[in-house]
Amino acid sequence: MADTRLIQSRYRLLDVIGRGGMGEVWRARDESLGRQVAVKCLKPVGSQHDQSFTRILRERFRREARVAASLQHRGVTVVHDFGEHEGVLFLVMELLDGSNLSQLLEENRQHPLPVEDVVDIAEQVADALGYTHQQGIVHRDLKPANIMRLADGTVKICDFGIARLGREIGFTSRLTGTGIAMGTPHYMSPEQISGGQVDHRSDLYSLGCVLYEIATGVPPFDLDDAWSILVGHRDTPPEPLRSHRAELPGFLDRVVLDLLAKTPDGRPSDAGDLRRRIVLGRTGEQPYAGVPGRVHLASRARTPQALAPPVPVPHPARPPAVREPALPAWTRDMTTGHKATGGLRHAAHPPDHSAGLTGQWTTGTVLPSPSDGDPPGLPGDGPPPGLLDALAARHGEGVALSRRGLWEEAGEVHRAVAVARERALGPDHADTLASRYETGFALSRTDRAADALREFGRVAEGRERTLGPDHPETLAARQETAYVLGRLGRHLDAHQVYAAVLASRERSMGHDHPDTLRCRHNLAYNLSRLGRLEESCRTAREVADARARLLGPAHPDTLVTLYEVAYTLGQLGRWEDALATYREVARARALTLGADHPDTLSARYEIGISLGRLGLGAEALELYRALVTDRTRINGPADAETLRARHGLGVNLGRMSRWEEALAEAREVCALRERTLGPDHLDTLISRREIAVGLGWLGRWAEALTVYREVAEARVRVLGADHPDALASLNDEAHCLEQLGRTGEAAELYRSVAARRGQSGLPRH
Repeated sequence: MADTRLIQSRYRLLDVIGRGGMGEVWRARDESLGRQVAVKCLKPVGSQHDQSFTRILRERFRREARVAASLQHRGVTVVHDFGEHEGVLFLVMELLDGSNLSQLLEENRQHPLPVEDVVDIAEQVADALGYTHQQGIVHRDLKPANIMRLADGTVKICDFGIARLGREIGFTSRLTGTGIAMGTPHYMSPEQISGGQVDHRSDLYSLGCVLYEIATGVPPFDLDDAWSILVGHRDTPPEPLRSHRAELPGFLDRVVLDLLAKTPDGRPSDAGDLRRRIVLGRTGEQPYAGVPGRVHLASRARTPQALAPPVPVPHPARPPAVREPALPAWTRDMTTGHKATGGLRHAAHPPDHSAGLTGQWTTGTVLPSPSDGDPPGLPGDGPPPGLLDALAARHGEGVALSRRGLWEEAGEVHRAVAVARERALGPDHADTLASRYETGFALSRTDRAADALREFGRVAEGRERTLGPDHPETLAARQETAYVLGRLGRHLDAHQVYAAVLASRERSMGHDHPDTLRCRHNLAYNLSRLGRLEESCRTAREVADARARLLGPAHPDTLVTLYEVAYTLGQLGRWEDALATYREVARARALTLGADHPDTLSARYEIGISLGRLGLGAEALELYRALVTDRTRINGPADAETLRARHGLGVNLGRMSRWEEALAEAREVCALRERTLGPDHLDTLISRREIAVGLGWLGRWAEALTVYREVAEARVRVLGADHPDALASLNDEAHCLEQLGRTGEAAELYRSVAARRGQSGLPRH
C-alpha cells in the first residue's frame, strides 16, 4: 500500500503519525473533499490464517466500522469511511490536533497532570461513555493511548468498534492460538481478566485506571510482572490516590476508588451517574468555619460531599507474593505491555516533586543519622524496605479519617507519619511536608488554630526552599496560614499574607486563574473582618463578575462570591440590596444544587436575617419556621445547622417583641449547644449572649449582667482579650452596667474597649 500512496483513488497517504498493535495511522489528504484526514491501516492477515478466518475478520471489521461510523458525539472520534485496499483493511477518521493522554504524560516528564485537567478529562470521558453505552456499545480497551485531548481542550475517545473487533479476534484480549500478543494489562477489569461477563461497567473500571495514572503518575498496580498486575486487579485494594499526591481533591479520590471496585456492582451504575458525581464533587463548597454559609475556598478539596458520602478506604497493601491464583491460562505468557508512564519507583533520575507527588523517594540522598528510636540502617543506606510503603498506607488512613470528619484521630495519624517521614526522608521532602500540611489542616478543624499556624508555617518555609516562593504548593500553604491567622483574630496579619499570595498568584498564574480568584475571594472576606467594608464589597463584586464571565452566572463558585457580596452589603446596612442578592443566590442554588443542599439552606438563613433587618418580621418568622423544619428533617434536631436556624428563629421572635418566647428558645438552643459542642464553643456563647439580650429586654438587668460577664470572660479566654467578639462582649457588659445606673463603671469599661480597639487597628464604634 505504501508504494501506491493512494487508496481507492481518493486518500493520499502523507506520513505515518502512529503505530500500534493493530497497524499504522497515517496523515492523509482526502482528494475528493480537499481535507486532511487520518487513515488507520490494519495489519494484513498473515498466511497462517485460513480463508475462513479471513472472511470472518473482514465481515466483523465491516460490521464494527459501521458501528463506529454511526457514533455522533463530540467526545468520540468521527469515522468518515472504511474499506479494503489490496488486502489491507482501513478506516478514515477525522484528523485530531492534540495528544493522547500517554503522550501528555510523557510531555509532562512523566509527572501527573494538573488537578483541574484530570477532573475535566474525567467529566468529558464520562459524558462520551454515557453516550456510547446508551447505544449499546462497550469500548473494552480504554487506555491513555485511546483518549485524545485536543488543542482546544476537547477530549475524544478513539478506536470504538476497532477495540471491540480486536477483543473478538485476539488483538487486544485473550490469546487465541494465533500468536497475536495481548495488549497492556494495566487497564483491564477483573471480569476481563477472569473471563467473566463484560458490560459497560468494565469500561468504567478501565477509566478508573486511566484517571488513577494521570492523577498520580503511576497506574493503580505499578509492577513489572504482568502476572502480579493481573492478581492486583483481581485481589488487591488499590492505594488511595492521595497517598501518592496529597493535594488531590477528596471527591476525586473517592470517585476513582469506586471505579476500581473489584465487582461491577460496586462501581457507579453507569457513566451518567459517574458524570453527576464528578460535577457535584467539582462544584462542592465547604462552609467557612464559624460563619453560617461563608466559604473558605482554599480548603475546598477536602469538602465532604453531602450527596456523595465518604467511602471507607480499605487498608492499602502492596500486592501479595505471587502464588498460583486461578487466572485463565491465556494470561500465563503475558508481558506487561507499555503503560502510559514509566514507574516512578524505578526512575533513573530523581523525581521532580513540583507536581505535588508524594510517592516513594528514589534518589540516593544521604539520610539523617538515626537516633534512638529511628529505623535501623546506616546513613546513606536509605529507608528500610517497606517503610515508605507503610507510611504511605498510614497517610492514606489519615486522609480517610479526615473524610469522615474524625479530625482528632486524623491529626494524630498525620503527626506520627510526619515524624517518621522526617527521620527517613528529611524535613523538606515533599512527603514529609505533605504530612505536616495534613496535620495543620486537622488542627485547624479542631479549634487549635495556633498549633495549625505553626505547622503551616513550617510547610510554607520548606516548600519555599525546595519548590520556590511562587510554586502553587508553597502558595497553598501560605494561604492556609492566612486562614488560621483570621481564625485567631489576627486579621491585619492575615491581610498581609493574603495580599502577598495574591500578588504571587497573579504574577505566576494570571488574574483570572481559579486559584487567583479563590485568593481574592478570601481577601474580600478578610477585608470585611477588618471593617473595610466598601473595599471588601468591591473586591467580592469583581471576583463574582470574573467568575460569572469564566464559569457562568449559576456556577457554585460564582454564587459563593455573590453570597459574599450580599453579606457585605448587609454589613454596610444596605439590606434591600442584600436581600435581593441573597434571593438570587438561593434561587440559583436550588436549581443547580437542589433545595436541600447545605449551600441553598445557608442562603435561605441569610434571607431571614435580611427580612428581619428590614422589619419584615412576619415573613422572616415564617421563613425560619420552615427552615427549622427542613434542617431537622435533613440533619436532625441537635445538628449545629438546625440549632443555628433555631437561633435565627429566636432572634426574630425578639425583634417582634415576643421576648418570653425568644428567651425560652435561646435557653433551649444554648442547652443543646452546650451539650453537643461544649460550654466555651463560639456558637454556645452566641446563644448565651442571646439569653442575656432577652433578659435585658424583659427588664431583668441584674441577671443579664451575670450572663454578659460569663460570655465576655469565656470569649477573652478562648479568643483573646483583643478579639473583636471579646471586645463586643465587654461593650455589652458596659451597656448593662449603664442600665443598672452604674455609669462610672460603664464609662471606664467603654474607655478600655475603645483603647483596645485602637491598639488592634479595629474601627472604634
